[in-house]
Amino acid sequence: MKYAAAWADIACTVLETPYPYSATHASTGPDDVDVTPDRLHPAFHGSYDWHSSAHMQWSLIRLLTLAPDQVGHRPVEVLDKRLTPDAIVTEAAYLRRTTWYERPYGWAWAAMLVAAGRQTQWADALPPLGDAIADLVLAWLPKQAYPVRHGIHLNTAFALALLFEAYDELGRTDVVDAIRSRALEWFGEDTAYDTRFEPSGTDFLSPALTEAELMRRVLPDAEFADWLIAFLPGLGKDAHRHLLEVPITDTTGDGQLAHLSGLALSRAWQLRTIAPALPEIADVLKAGADRQVESVLPTVIGGDFMSTHWLVSFALLADQA
Repeated sequence: MKYAAAWADIACTVLETPYPYSATHASTGPDDVDVTPDRLHPAFHGSYDWHSSAHMQWSLIRLLTLAPDQVGHRPVEVLDKRLTPDAIVTEAAYLRRTTWYERPYGWAWAAMLVAAGRQTQWADALPPLGDAIADLVLAWLPKQAYPVRHGIHLNTAFALALLFEAYDELGRTDVVDAIRSRALEWFGEDTAYDTRFEPSGTDFLSPALTEAELMRRVLPDAEFADWLIAFLPGLGKDAHRHLLEVPITDTTGDGQLAHLSGLALSRAWQLRTIAPALPEIADVLKAGADRQVESVLPTVIGGDFMSTHWLVSFALLADQA
């Protein structure tokens, strides 16, 4: 991998950066005030917030899997300090006790971490976290009346896509079947999606492409191709062209505006994964993906902390699509 060493190095650096940290902890009383990151979240501190810490650790495991000879031993040392049985049990208990916490974005990334770690030295420590999130997902899906369709953390389709992948790898058919059923119910009849108002000012996801990426997973190939043509008619031809172009990004250290660099990477990932369903324009979609990746690669490792604390994970999704 061309960038494996640099991506692993920045992932370790941000995980070892304790502050700033956004705990988003809801205190339950006057004595519930200890929100020191490594005490509150012994596995998922550093890297600014819980979900970023989770997915940057996923990034390290992926890099160790894909390019072990390039990333050195530092990622192992970082992960060894966090992915311990006691730390993971503490994190799982926190999620079970605070059932809204990091739902669904952080759940999805933590589940991906569990799945990625199933054949590593941390495999024995991680199952309590995967089991907790599985139970939470199965309890949440029947209660969620409507999907969230915007382009930031609460986007339902993004989380379901990652949860589907993770629990498919983990052999949890109950979770996979529940996700497939809900995805088809929420999105299966969607047609002629209007993308004129994408992106919003702090998006790191395209609502349209994120939905398409989920449906690619839950539908058979032929059915997905038909669904995609109906959902985004004219994609890559005479419509939705702006989804293929580089968004205006910001590298000043504004955490919300930094999301737009992630948007370029998530679009690239999704354009590459849906391209085979549209062979006539596959090259057009892939070219659009390439433009967006190239535009933000310098920011992945050379940007402000508000960019570097999370972008490696999205770069990996795009790179491996």
